[in-house]
Amino acid sequence: MRKALLIVLGTLFIDQALKLWVKSTMYLGQSHEITSWFYIHFTENPGMAFGLELGGVAGKLALTIFRILAIAGIIYWLRGILNKGASNVAVWGISLILAGAIGNVLDSLYYGPLFSDSLGRVAEILPANGGYAPVLQGKVVDMLYFPLFAGELPSWIPIWGGEYFTFFRPIFNIADVAISTGVGILFVFQRGVFK
Repeated sequence: MRKALLIVLGTLFIDQALKLWVKSTMYLGQSHEITSWFYIHFTENPGMAFGLELGGVAGKLALTIFRILAIAGIIYWLRGILNKGASNVAVWGISLILAGAIGNVLDSLYYGPLFSDSLGRVAEILPANGGYAPVLQGKVVDMLYFPLFAGELPSWIPIWGGEYFTFFRPIFNIADVAISTGVGILFVFQRGVFK
């Protein structure tokens, strides 16, 4: 249990520290070049992966409530495997998924009332006129951008030939990395995890 707690709290600390730094020092759309293939680029995700949304305010509430229920299910799953003496690989995988899920839900729960918007300015913490959204309606802060390759696709490629292309275009955060890593661990080591 202790190992799982350390993984979750450590991942959450890194995720939230980076998000709070970005939110309190950058304006929406601002970018810092770290290398030619890695940028800290501030964007906010109003809904699901890749910016997909689910039907306005009601959809956002439903999504956030679903995420909270999913977190409860993951906690139940993690406790169950810990009680059965699960392998370290299983504990790492499920703990990372849990940490990532909590990290993104925290943004949806609290960032709306805690911050002003970041449009053309750095967000203000606890603004006098209230935040940019009510509880459960906040946006997820994303900032990790890896444009590893950019250029024109060869004209012989069907449909997209000759178009400008950037790989890897999605912008994400530490919580997303934790979820993807956790799922990857469970997938790669599934025989040892799901006996």
